[in-house]
Amino acid sequence: MGGMQETSGAQAHVMVPRMTPRVVSPAVKELLRRADAELAAAAAADDPGDRFVHGHLAAIRSAAAVVALRGRPTRRSGARTVWEMLAHVEPDLAAWSGYFASGARLRAAVDAGRSGEVEPARADELVACAEDFRDEVAMLVDPDAGFSRQPRLALVPAAS
Repeated sequence: MGGMQETSGAQAHVMVPRMTPRVVSPAVKELLRRADAELAAAAAADDPGDRFVHGHLAAIRSAAAVVALRGRPTRRSGARTVWEMLAHVEPDLAAWSGYFASGARLRAAVDAGRSGEVEPARADELVACAEDFRDEVAMLVDPDAGFSRQPRLALVPAAS
């Protein structure tokens, strides 16, 4: 990333890479912040439909951050949804695109007032996937930054 910096020791000169911080655009940072806010809302929601919607919105914000980072594909690419654009600009994330795109109809049902269609296990799965996707996007955006969100830790009683 950065240049090489020469350090001197008692016996030899060693070239050590100098790390240059990666510049992340304000738009990308804002999209990731909004994804985090949606994940927090999902964690606080009791209703499975609400958890599902917030998790899905978190994934959309994360995908939009990648599209903002990589640049929108041209109109000729045929990509119209954020999921299509994500698969086009970052093919390594295409599996995520397919997974989250498959939840769009269920999210639309919840948005239309039919939140009872979301099973609790499906909502929990989507939120967990949205968290994993958000973390993967964060590492793509700035691999040197680490995770911006602290993982949720399950407390396990110690064995007696």
